Amino acid sequence: MKLEPVIIETQRLKLTGYSSQDMTFIFENFSRDEIKKILGHRTDEDYQMEEYKYKNGYASYNRGFILFMLTEKTTKLIIGRCGLHNWNKEHHRAEIGYNISDKNFKRKGLMTEAVSSIIDYGFNKLNLHRIEALIGSNNIPSLKIIERHHFTKEGLLRQHYFVTDKFEDSVVYSLLYNEFNDNKNY
Repeated sequence: MKLEPVIIETQRLKLTGYSSQDMTFIFENFSRDEIKKILGHRTDEDYQMEEYKYKNGYASYNRGFILFMLTEKTTKLIIGRCGLHNWNKEHHRAEIGYNISDKNFKRKGLMTEAVSSIIDYGFNKLNLHRIEALIGSNNIPSLKIIERHHFTKEGLLRQHYFVTDKFEDSVVYSLLYNEFNDNKNY
């Protein structure tokens, strides 16, 4: 096996996507410093969190993921991540998740650009029927990104995430394949 990530190019970003098998390959074949560079870890803490996920299993028998490192083309810096996780192939659905780890690249529309490409990839390459998003009810920038992509609000999961010593609610959204095709001009 060799490392063959999925590459998606947008106007300002290069998205490099890794599956759970790719992540296993990375951890089994590269040094700590090389892994930090490949995955854009800026601190030892970031690396340790990723190593923990690797050691404890990225996917269960019926779940997978594809995680894209977001590289800003001008600076060539990995500025964040966007991907599809909780990917249930049998039911043709996955959950989208994303973050920008470098505050210098926030509020520039880069995540909207990445999310558009990941949604398209999910529906047209992974044969998804449904993409879900679970977003903290106070995460206004993330809620705006999802609404901009025509996701439908389905409900609220009360005290769903444990963040900074307290439980927070999550808002549940979804986008179906036919809705995506009806709204291609977002």
